[in-house]
Amino acid sequence: MTTDRTLTIAWLYGTKMNIYGDRGNVLALAQRARWRGIAPDVREVGLGQPIPAAADIFFFGGGQDQAQIAVSKDLAGAKGEAIREAVEGGAALLSVCGGYQLLGHEYRPHNADPLPGIGLFDVDSEAGSERFIGNVVVDSRWGALVGFENHSGLTFLGDAATPLGKVRVGRGNNGKDGTEGVVYKHAIGSYLHGSLLPKNPVLADWLLAAGLRRRYGADDLPPLPNGIEEAAHASAVARAVATR
Repeated sequence: MTTDRTLTIAWLYGTKMNIYGDRGNVLALAQRARWRGIAPDVREVGLGQPIPAAADIFFFGGGQDQAQIAVSKDLAGAKGEAIREAVEGGAALLSVCGGYQLLGHEYRPHNADPLPGIGLFDVDSEAGSERFIGNVVVDSRWGALVGFENHSGLTFLGDAATPLGKVRVGRGNNGKDGTEGVVYKHAIGSYLHGSLLPKNPVLADWLLAAGLRRRYGADDLPPLPNGIEEAAHASAVARAVATR
């Protein structure tokens, strides 16, 4: 299948914020676009580099605390505003772990100054005393989502925030309120590594469709034969439920 359509995927801080297989989300988006004849233009946006005006989809992965300090400073001002404006204008976004935290109001580390976020999501995060590690199953509007969490950060949703879903297996945002992640317009924050999109193709396609609407005003996304992906998803859910 060939078309003349393209999508620009902005990969935020790919060399600094890329742990636990997070780059697989970019690979999944790009490949699922190619299978439909859509040419993906993946652009890594590093420290000091501007946000591409043509960005249709953003990905922002997780990283260590030291990397988050530099990234938080870099997002201040015009760069963070450009991301907010893009999402308000219909761009899709997936953020994971540290990226998720820096798109909220702030992240408070242990024994260090708070790191300001850009306020896209109505959430606040802080360092916790317990590390949450293991498989996660989340009941969401897209059905069951499956991934792997490895974080000690605790994220709390504000009154204006809508969770990605409710935790069936795992700890989620904070291990207390049963929520995982956040959704705002076509932007998602989550703690699910693993990586998330190859195991949950329905979510990948939701992001791609949003990117197409931003670029072309229509979200025509031909279906794909997802037998392998659906089998992997079902196996991951069953394994997570069995080992909780």
